[in-house]
Amino acid sequence: MVKHQQSNTYFVTGTDTDVGKTICCKALLQAAGKQNLSTLAYKPIAAGCELTADGLRNEDALILQKNCSVEASYQAINPISFALPIAPHIAAEIENRPIQSALISQGLKALQEKDADLLIVEGAGGWRLPLNEKQMLSDWVIEQNLPVILVVGMKLGCLNHAILTYETIINDGLNVVGWIANQLQADMPYYQQNLQMLSAKIDAPMIAQIPYLSDINQVDLAQFVNCNLVKLS
Repeated sequence: MVKHQQSNTYFVTGTDTDVGKTICCKALLQAAGKQNLSTLAYKPIAAGCELTADGLRNEDALILQKNCSVEASYQAINPISFALPIAPHIAAEIENRPIQSALISQGLKALQEKDADLLIVEGAGGWRLPLNEKQMLSDWVIEQNLPVILVVGMKLGCLNHAILTYETIINDGLNVVGWIANQLQADMPYYQQNLQMLSAKIDAPMIAQIPYLSDINQVDLAQFVNCNLVKLS
């Protein structure tokens, strides 16, 4: 049974891995702060974590935690973590720790109960990320009926990846409420032409356009978000 859509919760997916989903989530969180919204973020699954005195920690999840205005423990933001930087379902098999979608749901519900104005859920990899042999992360997003924000890594080949991903999300019955162009190359050939084609093929507003940045940690990313996050859905 499809659940009622949570209007303040958005799932952020990408056209591939390493397209800058975390940077885009950070931009959304910072922009929400400028719009006087309280914020939380959730990265249920992370692979490629470092072992610290506090346990496994993922750099992306730490970035999200740092940019939330509502306090939440690391475990609440990233309940499922693996040390190996590989596909999570393979890491889970190696460590004999199956990924349970019920645990992901419990974590989301706990964060939603904190009543933040905006809750960003960052996926792992692309849209069709396997959790195990039978389930995809996209199955869970469908179950939760979450509106989706698509991050497009602007590089050669992005048109095919972006259009296929967008069409798949729509065919899965979900609403793409916006997309983000994240420039991965300092000088992408024919960037504007690619942008125009994506704008024509994706029936959703481009809510942010993030340029290539050499030191992204020193930049206020809110300036690149061009939407009112209260009215996003």
